[in-house]
Amino acid sequence: MYVDLKIKERRKADFPDLKGAFEMKCSQLLEHIEYTCLQGSTDVKVSAVVNDSRKIEEGCLFLCIKGASFDGHTFAAEAAKKGAAVLVVEDAVEVPESVTVIKVDNTRYAMALISAAWFGYPANELTTIAVTGTKGKTTTTYMVKALLEEAGHKVGVIGTIEVVIGEKHIPVNNTTPESYDIHSYFRQMAEEDCDVVVMEASSQGFKLDRTAGILFDYGLFTNLSPDHIGPNEHKDFAEYLSCKAKLFQQCKYGYANLDDEHFAEITKKATCQIETFGLNEKADLVAYDVALTRDRDFLGVDFDLKGTYEGRISCGVPGTFNVHNALGAICIAGHMGVTVEQMNKALRHFSVKGRVQIVPTGYDYTLIIDYAHNAVALESILNTLRAYDPPRLISLFGCGGNRSKLRRYEMGEVSGKLADFTIITSDNPRFEEPQAIIDDILTGMKKTDGEYISIIDRREAISYAMHHAQPGDIVVLAGKGHETYQEIEGKKYHMSEEEIVQDVLDGKY
Repeated sequence: MYVDLKIKERRKADFPDLKGAFEMKCSQLLEHIEYTCLQGSTDVKVSAVVNDSRKIEEGCLFLCIKGASFDGHTFAAEAAKKGAAVLVVEDAVEVPESVTVIKVDNTRYAMALISAAWFGYPANELTTIAVTGTKGKTTTTYMVKALLEEAGHKVGVIGTIEVVIGEKHIPVNNTTPESYDIHSYFRQMAEEDCDVVVMEASSQGFKLDRTAGILFDYGLFTNLSPDHIGPNEHKDFAEYLSCKAKLFQQCKYGYANLDDEHFAEITKKATCQIETFGLNEKADLVAYDVALTRDRDFLGVDFDLKGTYEGRISCGVPGTFNVHNALGAICIAGHMGVTVEQMNKALRHFSVKGRVQIVPTGYDYTLIIDYAHNAVALESILNTLRAYDPPRLISLFGCGGNRSKLRRYEMGEVSGKLADFTIITSDNPRFEEPQAIIDDILTGMKKTDGEYISIIDRREAISYAMHHAQPGDIVVLAGKGHETYQEIEGKKYHMSEEEIVQDVLDGKY
């Protein structure tokens, strides 16, 4: 159920996390939620909304969330002892009668609506845009941002790389943050005079109700392929697809890639108007006469538009998959009044950190950093780069520890088949031995005739790739993208591939 969350007349100083102390009645926070008050009164005042037991404070409302590793209900007594005024629960808990206890069916869903109320329903003060799909979310999100800013909008971003609020760039841990954080960001964007927010909407975000209660103005579907399936993610592809499809039950206007094989399943239960884009002539917006362009430090793609909009577009990122990303962004921007001339100006020099990002080296080969961290994404970028007909296509990648072994086999096989030479190295080994991960990758690699070398240390591997690159080669450093760390045994160590490349150029490796 998606409710009409009305804008509240509130002063700037009233908003928590922005200025000063703040309180709300519990009943105000529960305005759009079905609940049972097990004890206490909903007239009690709340001074903070918390779902992390480490942040419990006197007068707060504490949500008992059932997570993968911890159950917030086990902290109910501790919350009461620390002075929590209200507990929101799914199961009964034993706490002093002075504590108000609210029972709901789903505390994650309740947290989303409570958070919206706490921050004064800021989504209604912004044009809200959500982008979902297996690949292309980040690139498309930043394309939308670039297009709208070219037309004079001030655009906030919530995504895999960061949250952008005016001049602030905030690192994030999840593609789609927790619902409390989403509404906090929305409120800060509104206070910074942003009029639009574009955010990546992950399948996990939908599964865990992080965007519950938000009716997006625009929803965009890029594509779908098997990924994020495992013990800590989705149990199977059907669940993954179902979570992605929720977007079109949660927006006013939907835009979908007609070329994707799962288009019909994704749009089947849509409750909004759907417009389509793609290379398919039946799409509402069609790209045709696609042409690849290349210089030493430039890879791009040009194409013509017909249908909803017409004109020739020159895009500063390569490949037909970025044609689809651009088309989706163009659909939304066009609906918001951006002209084709403005679109061209914005896309011609467009780039995204860690997404087919060309790093100039001064040498006669092309070096690219990309986030491709699964077989589908790696296959996509290698096929895309192969289309530029380099003498050699060199692939460097590793796989994350404590993740599906199938991903390792698949990525090894894909690189062995599609790259001329593969350098297998470490990604984020986490709590696994790097060599064990490499051995799994080699299981897939050895199914092919592809040439390869394995170098555990990623810095050394990058140095090797650069020192052995020949004129005309395309070298892709895959998997890390925008990340500036390497995770080993629970710790994140600084590691920026852009910095490593510069160090190699400076002769440090």
